Amino acid sequence: MKVNADLHIHSRFSAAVSKDMTLLGIAREATKKGVKIMGTGDCLHHKWQEEIGALPESEGLFHLDGVYYALTVEVEDSHRIHHLIFVPSISKAEELRESFSPKSSTLDSDGRPKIHLEGAAIADLALEAGCLIGPSHSFTPWTGIYAYYKSLDECYQEHADKVKYIELGLSADTDYADRIAELESRTFLSNSDAHSPKSNKLAREFNQLEIKSLSFKDICRALKREGGCHPTLNVGFYPEEGKYNRTACTSCYTQYTALQLEELKGKCTVCGGRIKLGVRDRVDSLADYQEPHHPAHRPPYLHLIPLAEIIAIALGVKSPYTAKVQKSWNELTSDRTEIEVLVEADLSELKAEPKVIDAIEAFRSGKVIVKPGGGGKYGEVALPQGAATKEKQKSLFDF
Repeated sequence: MKVNADLHIHSRFSAAVSKDMTLLGIAREATKKGVKIMGTGDCLHHKWQEEIGALPESEGLFHLDGVYYALTVEVEDSHRIHHLIFVPSISKAEELRESFSPKSSTLDSDGRPKIHLEGAAIADLALEAGCLIGPSHSFTPWTGIYAYYKSLDECYQEHADKVKYIELGLSADTDYADRIAELESRTFLSNSDAHSPKSNKLAREFNQLEIKSLSFKDICRALKREGGCHPTLNVGFYPEEGKYNRTACTSCYTQYTALQLEELKGKCTVCGGRIKLGVRDRVDSLADYQEPHHPAHRPPYLHLIPLAEIIAIALGVKSPYTAKVQKSWNELTSDRTEIEVLVEADLSELKAEPKVIDAIEAFRSGKVIVKPGGGGKYGEVALPQGAATKEKQKSLFDF
């Protein structure tokens, strides 16, 4: 079976996360999006762990209102690098928590705890507990593995060969990552890292997985591409939409080239702020190939924009949270999921203003203009007048 999965989010027990990130709230919004499997995030936090443990469990997954939760947690190491860990059971989560406890003072105060260990030591403890581990948002300048290291070997050392997946993050896609030779054998994940259940945050990036059963074991098989289980599609932003895609000042967002960054010694000529190397330029510096080399196992990457943002652009409003946008979103998703609206539904059957339908058709045609982001500012997306054509993106279920 093919299922959509968003495997990296955070609960209300993490810093800067909406109080609406409850198990029920997440399940409700995931259903509207068309996502069947969610990562729990924050599974080492004792209060969140208790709430998860109160749910019915089957085959290592916890379920609520038709949505299945896999135990996951993101941790920060001593170099500020973030790691995404898949945990097989509550008992193993407790074991891992106990192992981390001597090296962390934030296990009870933050769902994404800081562990005062290097990546290799964290991997050692995670693997010993029967977990899977890999880097979160691998190319993000502040906390991604490639911001600090040049290779997985440098970070995970003797455990590098046991790292079966990397998370791409919002500023990178398959074309970026497949320019790096060491990633050829790794599975790529595209997850939302959502801090809010709002429709343009939860599952803004997700994965389509081929699995045989709704089980933790089959999710792990898919990550390792074993036993007939594997990803069939990565879905997410255009990399340029990511807020760290281009090299830019972190204060005024003026963009620079990598050469200018070096010449100016990281100081912005406009405001004096700090210039941060962007994902595109970092990939260029790490790349083994001029063009991406996609291995045979690599699934396609589908660039998908959240429906609420498309509606906001079509209606000419700045925020996807306005009553007008939400009214249109609710009408469009009243009898189908957001994913179905975006890529599956017959446009003639959708209930919305003509300009909203035209915007969805323009998106399906791939006629999207993106003004790249950088320095912490997201890129901007525009759907030009008359961009819609008869050439449409493939359906999610064509892959």
